[in-house]
Amino acid sequence: MSELCPTTNIQYLKGVGPHIAQLLQKRSVYTAWDLLFHLPSKYVDRRKIHTVRSLPVEKKQNLIATVQKLSVRSIRGRGRRLFEMTVADNTGVAMISFFQFNESWLRKRYPVGQQVLIFGDVRSYKGVKSFTHPDIEIWDDDSDSEYKIQPFYPLTEGLYQKTLRSIILKNLESLLSVVRDDPRSVRSSGEVTVSLTEAFKYVHVPPESADIETLNSKESIYHQRIIYDEFFYLQLGLISKRYQQMQKETFKIINEQNLMREAKTQLPFDLTNDQENAVEDIKNDFSSGKPMNRMIQGDVGSGKTIVCFLSSLLAIESGFQVVLMAPTEILAEQHFKNLFPYEEKLGIRVELLTGSTKTKKRNQILYDLEQGMTNLVIGTHALIEPNVIFHNLGFVIIDEQHRFGVQQRAQLKNKTKLNKNDVSPHLLVMTATPIPRTLSMCVYGDLDLSIIKEMPKGRKPILTKVFREKGREKMYALIAKQLKKGSQTYFVYPLVAESEKMDLKDATDMQKKLSAVFSDYSVALLHGKMKSAEKEKIMSSFKKGDVNVLVATTVVEVGVDVPNATVMVIEHAERFGLSQLHQLRGRVGRGSDRSYCYLMASYAQSEESRFRLKVMEETTDGFVIAEEDLKLRGPGEFLGTKQSGLPDFRLAQIIRDGKLLTAAKKRAEVILEDDPNLQKTQNKLIKEIMLARWEKRLDLSLV
Repeated sequence: MSELCPTTNIQYLKGVGPHIAQLLQKRSVYTAWDLLFHLPSKYVDRRKIHTVRSLPVEKKQNLIATVQKLSVRSIRGRGRRLFEMTVADNTGVAMISFFQFNESWLRKRYPVGQQVLIFGDVRSYKGVKSFTHPDIEIWDDDSDSEYKIQPFYPLTEGLYQKTLRSIILKNLESLLSVVRDDPRSVRSSGEVTVSLTEAFKYVHVPPESADIETLNSKESIYHQRIIYDEFFYLQLGLISKRYQQMQKETFKIINEQNLMREAKTQLPFDLTNDQENAVEDIKNDFSSGKPMNRMIQGDVGSGKTIVCFLSSLLAIESGFQVVLMAPTEILAEQHFKNLFPYEEKLGIRVELLTGSTKTKKRNQILYDLEQGMTNLVIGTHALIEPNVIFHNLGFVIIDEQHRFGVQQRAQLKNKTKLNKNDVSPHLLVMTATPIPRTLSMCVYGDLDLSIIKEMPKGRKPILTKVFREKGREKMYALIAKQLKKGSQTYFVYPLVAESEKMDLKDATDMQKKLSAVFSDYSVALLHGKMKSAEKEKIMSSFKKGDVNVLVATTVVEVGVDVPNATVMVIEHAERFGLSQLHQLRGRVGRGSDRSYCYLMASYAQSEESRFRLKVMEETTDGFVIAEEDLKLRGPGEFLGTKQSGLPDFRLAQIIRDGKLLTAAKKRAEVILEDDPNLQKTQNKLIKEIMLARWEKRLDLSLV
């Protein structure tokens, strides 16, 4: 093998080869640098491994034992099933219990006779020591005698701890030689004193004297150094991008505001203070001479869309085209229907372009866009197809920003004929997912922020209540009262049809049952597998009031607006994340009548799911809910999409490591304030490292 460098293919490292390289690639390990950054997820203290007899009844204990028996039993009166694993060594027997479990996987993974390492809190019941939901690893007596403190790495099927530890040990010295570290990246206060090379060595092979709790909490100074390094180069990239954007030319948008004033007189409501402030922020950006890059955060129903529409009128009045891109056809169609009535009133041209647009209509829309005859086009991903060209695009609006990647945003901004000299359209993104500050710093650090927290006048808080199966009839009676008043109801299910793998109610089957329960009313079914025309017909009937009860999947999660719907029922609510529950709840409460959200939960709930439902009952504040959801699920699941633009952190965690994130951001700002383009000699290495890690992901184009 030639001399190792950061980009050396993983298969050429000692002990790897093509087969193991393929397995490592499933964990996003492609290069030597990736392997060095593939860090232990936890550590086991081999200095303190107990037998069953010596096992103390305390938290966080280790036991090595052999699986003797696997069984499942029902808990009388609770409607719950328990998976039990009996394990033993030559000193005694212990029990392991799982309430939430995949039985076939557990039986395959831990067959009778398998030796396992168990780590968790120990209890004692009738003299038998037990664990509930502990961490379990396959244990091999012959492996890893080098380690007193044993690292455990994230794996994939077919890849084993013993193999991965051996590969890392064989290559560690060579891997450490490729670490590129500039001491100027470390914040000047000197709190992080170890080098990056020292940090990687310690984290992969902790010395016998290391404190196991500090290691597992990632609070060692060595873990902190790597975390800081991850945050620093991301912040350097985001702030560099902001500087680049500020240096670009932009379209001058006048502030005559005649169209906006006219539109405000047509609105059936007054803007809230937060909406007015957001419009003012946008007007100031338009007149600054620099391209706007702004995000509007607003809870469900707070009125973000009307702010975007009023702002778009400023661009249209200045002679520029506006595009609004939404993640789903249902949401794009709703935006179009809400804004289309203003076409005639204001004398502007509004079009809708989605994947379902008929060929003849599509061709006409494409021609009119290129000729500059259309003022505002609303659509989906269809807007970034190569044949979509604008005559003079000046303002880009993206709804539900986290569902689109950085590259898609850039594609849309570059679709104008007038963009010949790197002139950048103004960009406004909006999200109904309130995003905590630390997450916003990592994902949207290149955007300015406007927040709409104030709800439109006349809106009443939604009352939320959790029901168990025994309360179903009571819930149906409450819904019947609302239907009798002339209100409408949503029932949302996690599945379209019955599944052999999951014992869950499904929308298709329940639509039939609910039709019998509410036999005096019209009950319709809506799900994402239907054709667009069929979905549109059903939603139109629901909006008109011809359908009283809409049975649906989460296709109704985003954007559907029916003011007369006052009840939202979410079946199997324990299976949904907090933010998704909050989004679904936001489909009601759109009018002036009191609205209700009923969360139907099964008895077999984890402690986490019970906590989620309790939070939903106690608050309707989207920002409080977002903080709790981020703590529970982490940022990847919180944003709910791989195209979120979320950075791939190997060790850093946004919530846990907020202080390091803030420190890294401050240090990056100090360096860039002195040298915005990183052109000074002393910043050469820092710039190279930043571009190597983030140039493509952040769409950086530093010279």
